[in-house]
Amino acid sequence: MVVSRSFVDVPVDGREMRTFVAAPRAAGPHPGLVFYSDIFQLTESTLRWCVRLAGYGFVVAAPEIYHRLEPAGTVLRFDDEGKARGQADADATPVADFDADIRAAIDYLAASDAVSGIGAAGHCTGGHLAFRAAMQPEVRATACWYATGLHDGKLGKDPDAGSLARAGEIGGELLMIFGTRDPHTPADGRAVIHRGLEAAGASFTWSEYDAEHAFGRDVGDRYDPEATDAALAETVALFRRAL
Repeated sequence: MVVSRSFVDVPVDGREMRTFVAAPRAAGPHPGLVFYSDIFQLTESTLRWCVRLAGYGFVVAAPEIYHRLEPAGTVLRFDDEGKARGQADADATPVADFDADIRAAIDYLAASDAVSGIGAAGHCTGGHLAFRAAMQPEVRATACWYATGLHDGKLGKDPDAGSLARAGEIGGELLMIFGTRDPHTPADGRAVIHRGLEAAGASFTWSEYDAEHAFGRDVGDRYDPEATDAALAETVALFRRAL
């Protein structure tokens, strides 16, 4: 499916949140997805992900997650300096600000006549943000790729984001995707998440791949095309079923 690409400014808390939008050119409406990047923001790799999902028939909106701290259009490089800057931005952002941005992105999609149902997805830190988006009542399905910080509460400035403890607020379906060689969410951390979701009565599918953290990022040595394609197929199947 051929797609369009554009940037829009979504209002939130008296400011503008720069957001990349990829959408099918075919007549809609189509299901909408809020897509959350890793700590490097809207890199070419992330934009390719958005375009790829849009090609399956979804309207994809990917906000800059550090728009409160960084100038619009800031893209961090995949190096030590970029990683340190991205982590510092994450550590300086209160969870309440992340949540306000999530609400604004969902409202943007919900207000569009081109959008039918709403889902969420994200990678790494973005996987954790997608998990929090899943708590919103409009979100009917969410795919969290190797979400960091769910097992230990690390997200943003707050000592404990408490996201896993709120899993009972998630009304839609969850797809949790991890690499078994992920040092950010090791086996014991994944077990904590799995138990938490079960205890909350969440509707979720659990998938693990023999892969490293960020195996779906098509830049660098950790990229695993086969695992990525399989996990993408699961993700598309979820959204087509639930949205």
